[in-house]
Amino acid sequence: MSRKNEILLLALPVIMENILQTLLGTTDTYFAGQLADEAIAGIGVTSLIMNIFISFFTAVSVGTTAVTARAFGEGDREKANRTLIHSVLLALVLGLAVGLVCGLFAKPILRISGAEEVVLSYALPYYLVVTVPSAVLCLQLVLSACLRAVKDTRTPMYVTGGANILNIGLNLLFIRMGLGIFGLGLATTLSRATGATVLFFRLKRTDCIQLHRCSLQRDTFHEIAAVGIPAGMEKLIMRTGQLVYNAMILSLGTAAYVAHNVAGTIESYSYIPAMGFGLAVSTAVGVALGEKNPEKARRQAFDAYRMSTAMMLAIGVVFFFFSPQLAALFTDTQEVQTQVVTVLRIIAFFQPAAALVKVMTGALQGAGDTKFPMYATLLGIWGIRTGIGYLLAVVLGFGLQGVWSAYALDITVRGLLLLHRFQKGPSQKRSTMYNKY
Repeated sequence: MSRKNEILLLALPVIMENILQTLLGTTDTYFAGQLADEAIAGIGVTSLIMNIFISFFTAVSVGTTAVTARAFGEGDREKANRTLIHSVLLALVLGLAVGLVCGLFAKPILRISGAEEVVLSYALPYYLVVTVPSAVLCLQLVLSACLRAVKDTRTPMYVTGGANILNIGLNLLFIRMGLGIFGLGLATTLSRATGATVLFFRLKRTDCIQLHRCSLQRDTFHEIAAVGIPAGMEKLIMRTGQLVYNAMILSLGTAAYVAHNVAGTIESYSYIPAMGFGLAVSTAVGVALGEKNPEKARRQAFDAYRMSTAMMLAIGVVFFFFSPQLAALFTDTQEVQTQVVTVLRIIAFFQPAAALVKVMTGALQGAGDTKFPMYATLLGIWGIRTGIGYLLAVVLGFGLQGVWSAYALDITVRGLLLLHRFQKGPSQKRSTMYNKY
């Protein structure tokens, strides 16, 4: 099998999984739009808060993928199995801890967003039913990472598809029952719980890894954490930065904030190819380095970038020419639609940069180099997206257009930095980037 076919076979199921996963969020946003614009904003606030906690879940899932894929490539099934068991345990404990914090401090946490009271009245019931059972989401993410690490990218795709269908059906049912936004959150949580259960039983029956009892070892937890914590910190830096400029967007008015959430929901589809190839190349790079073949890892990373860029350029064309129709799917408010169209046409031109960020981040994480993406994100989110975004949006008065222009600049700079880092690593024979974990 050629290396391009190998990457494509790994990436396509992940891309489909991401499409279906994104539909879970889009479904809630769509049904919320049938209730009120403030309901869309309420879900947006909850997602913003939840994304901060997902940063901690990411630490476990990235550490799992990198360490397990390397062990799998080396043929060390015992170590791969041990890593998976430790990862599942970490996911369970971490998810329960996050759920407890979310439940005890729900209102103070939500108020951090700076949302108006009418938005918070919609956000609170959705927030509680989605965030308190955080263990379900954490387990789903980590179990999917476990399967992808041993090159099973199809099962997470099938499970996410089933969960998506279940979510849509439950949304329709709960809306008809008059449960409102609480029903939308309940449908999402039940769908995630079902998906996590199926993933767990599939992992137990996989041919590559057999889950069985093993003694808990501090070294295994440390190895997962050494790779995963910087990746989790990268996400945390990103999400806290988003929280800050989220407050800035709220200061621009409810219409701007609703437009921001609608545009973000639509834009999330453009990331799907790059996210798919990024996750696939993370596994491929880890396995290739386990096989002591860094040149193969380098070639697969650039193959993934070329293929993801081609797909994202096509999506960018759709965003540019059909932005009015896309905006009209989510809201009837003309002011909101106008701002969504402007935003979508800005981001349509920066799809190659977005692909570069996702693929090169995945390649570096697969190699165990998770610190540099963290530093790049710190610069991009706080220096460019928040700092320059405030200058453009508030000081110079460009509003939401200024926010998203700073976003475009951020991903361009970060993409170039990550590319330079990856090229520097495999091109130097004495580099230790691919051997330190």
